[in-house]
Amino acid sequence: MTRWFYSWFMWLAQPLLRRKLARRSVQEPGYGQFVEERFGRYKQLVPVHDGPTLWIHAVSLGETRAAAVLVTALRQQLPKMRLLLTHGTATGRAEGLKLLKDGDLQTWQPWDTPAAVRRFLSHFKPDLGILMETEVWPNLVTDCDYLGVPLMLVNARLSDKSLRKTQRLAWLARPAYAALAAVWAQTPQDAQRLQFLGARVQGVLGNLKFDAAPNADQLSHGRSWRAQLARPVVMFASSREGEELALLELLSRRCERAESGPVQHADHDHDLVAAREVRQSMHSEVMDCVTSFAMTGVENVQWLIVPRHPQRFDAVAALIESHGFVVQRRSRWGQGGPVAPDTATPTIWLGDSLGEMALYYGLADAALLGGSFEPLGGQNLIEAAACGCPVVMGPHTFNFAAAAEQALAAGAAQRVQDLTQGVVAASGIALNPALHRTMVQASADLFGQNRGAVERTVRAVRQLLDQQDVDGV
Repeated sequence: MTRWFYSWFMWLAQPLLRRKLARRSVQEPGYGQFVEERFGRYKQLVPVHDGPTLWIHAVSLGETRAAAVLVTALRQQLPKMRLLLTHGTATGRAEGLKLLKDGDLQTWQPWDTPAAVRRFLSHFKPDLGILMETEVWPNLVTDCDYLGVPLMLVNARLSDKSLRKTQRLAWLARPAYAALAAVWAQTPQDAQRLQFLGARVQGVLGNLKFDAAPNADQLSHGRSWRAQLARPVVMFASSREGEELALLELLSRRCERAESGPVQHADHDHDLVAAREVRQSMHSEVMDCVTSFAMTGVENVQWLIVPRHPQRFDAVAALIESHGFVVQRRSRWGQGGPVAPDTATPTIWLGDSLGEMALYYGLADAALLGGSFEPLGGQNLIEAAACGCPVVMGPHTFNFAAAAEQALAAGAAQRVQDLTQGVVAASGIALNPALHRTMVQASADLFGQNRGAVERTVRAVRQLLDQQDVDGV
């Protein structure tokens, strides 16, 4: 009865979904493509295949990138496999195109009504399903179980906050988690929380994202640009709404003070307090640099803002200009990289391109972690570690708690209490070569020591396929 009520609600919500997709497609055209696939109606044919069809659901960009290393390893073990890739976001689907080979299939995740899910399963006939990280949908899981399609949750994570939210719908969530054929968690803490919801956790395999090497060409390109610059670069990586505004207000106040001289007032006192607090948790050799930065302003650092969501690029550009800065967009750099500004007004760079995070991390001397200075849970900092970019994060990293604690313990990241402290800390790292080198080496060590999850995950997938006696394995 409870799932019937949920299914009825999801059926009624279909017009709202169509309206939302239409609105999103104005800024991201991908949301307007193949809309009927979301409701289990397909035009693409599924030819007969002599190997197993492995379905991987990677909802968005981050999950799709994590899935890439898994797909590569699975193809080596299962050369006859056909990949079926599903997504929920336009950026995830665009990234997923890079993983497809001849004969592979790609479509949208079916909206979680019984009819759409069963049309999806009937049309594509997957031999096994792999959900990445967090994507557990009640009808999808239950119907896979009913129709005999084993469904795994891999690279699984569940924060304390998500657990509390899920418990409010325990009547719906617990049967869904219990119906999964197997769950492989990132950390022991994730495993414990998932087991509390009734999931059959088979083990802890680590985080697949440690096995995803950054784009070497992009990283090299970014570093070559950085070597030509007169000033270090600090990036706000994957910034979220509200965070850019807070940063720009901070930077504009600093610039005003730099122009008017070292006048003492409340904002200045707050900066010095932030500097003192940050110095207590930093190496002694950077103390003078931190204090100097807090007193002299922003002119010693070049700021780069890379928003998390591409639909906000234009809005962030307008926000930068409204605070009195010149905005220089990555999309206008070309192959030559950033150009020297032709104005005395401070310039802020805007990373308004997709799929170039390795280039941005290569260009940056330090990065503020987006999503961590508002209660949003933070973004993935493993890519920064892979690129050797030191990270400063705010208090909110519950979505990636394990990776954040690992980075702190390794010395590859620092945690601060607010954005003012973050600006001081990140600038201090960028302006101090010795501290920067130490944190770069710590990042490399962190990334290297945590690899291996993909090999363990492939073994788990292969074992489940063998148990199902799938032809062509």
